[in-house]
Amino acid sequence: MIRVAICGGSGYTGAELIRILASHPEVQITAVTSEQSAGRSVADIYPHLFKFKDLIYEPLKKEALLDKADVFFLALPHGASQEVVAYFYNQQKKVIDLSADFRLRDPLVYEQWYKTPHKHREVLSNAVYGLPELYRDEIRSASLIANPGCYPTSAILGLIPALRHNLINTEAIVVDSKSGASGAGRKADIALACCEVNEGFRAYGVATHRHRPEIEQELTAICGSEVRISFTPHLLPIDRGILSTIYCPLLRELKTPEILNIYKDFYKNEPFVYVLDEGLLPDLKDVRGSNFCMISVTLDHRTNTLIVISVIDNLVKGASGQAVQNMNLMLGLKETMGLMHIGLFP
Repeated sequence: MIRVAICGGSGYTGAELIRILASHPEVQITAVTSEQSAGRSVADIYPHLFKFKDLIYEPLKKEALLDKADVFFLALPHGASQEVVAYFYNQQKKVIDLSADFRLRDPLVYEQWYKTPHKHREVLSNAVYGLPELYRDEIRSASLIANPGCYPTSAILGLIPALRHNLINTEAIVVDSKSGASGAGRKADIALACCEVNEGFRAYGVATHRHRPEIEQELTAICGSEVRISFTPHLLPIDRGILSTIYCPLLRELKTPEILNIYKDFYKNEPFVYVLDEGLLPDLKDVRGSNFCMISVTLDHRTNTLIVISVIDNLVKGASGQAVQNMNLMLGLKETMGLMHIGLFP
């Protein structure tokens, strides 16, 4: 059995990791950390994880954890992951970091957007961006994975085929995304209180959201030239899920079946990306609780604009499920192991 430790296991992504790994046939969770919940059982904090009543949260003491696991998942806030990632990586452990600390390849860009210095630039240079649909081969040989953000996952997957086939004007991409409240994490914040969120709908981080440079970094890598986007996230009054509507002016006149064939052909061998037939649109309920991304493509003939809709569960394909997918690849396991749950509908 592969021994796994989860650092930061009392947040939503940590709890989701425990839920997913509970059905993984090759994994045993041997340690889970939380500063606030140290000494308490996982089942005390999350009753639905009752099978883990004997798994006790402990403080994050790196040296004490080192020999307890072969793979370390880090579900810590940005800034807090840097030192812990560097320690386990330098001790030749497999590390999958769910924070933003190792996603941006340029440390100056990281420091600009996250307002904190990057103290482990050498380790950063060895991190692989953990989007399997783009970097599967690199992930297989990696020891450190920077697990993508949730918004970037939905946006990038929606755009890869159009960019690879040079279909769209890369100077006028608009990404309009909506997320459930769990995307903000499990924390006390008046803006996330039930009465603040329920029956409301609002934009936030307009032109300033930290996932923007991450999206642009990967789109630029796909194109080979700089891509900048307009990105606006919104908060939905639901628990989980992300729906991104992406508007892309086409470079030439195309018909919907042509574009659809390009998307279907591109993703035909991807186990977790499903492209819908013409006229069908995805719903967040279709992927809730699953590691799947569902995509639709529609052509607005009046403006010659490609409209891509991409939906994921922000806690699964947008975080913990994708982290397990990356672990499977790193360890030479079947990529889909423990992840083939279909969406919870309704």
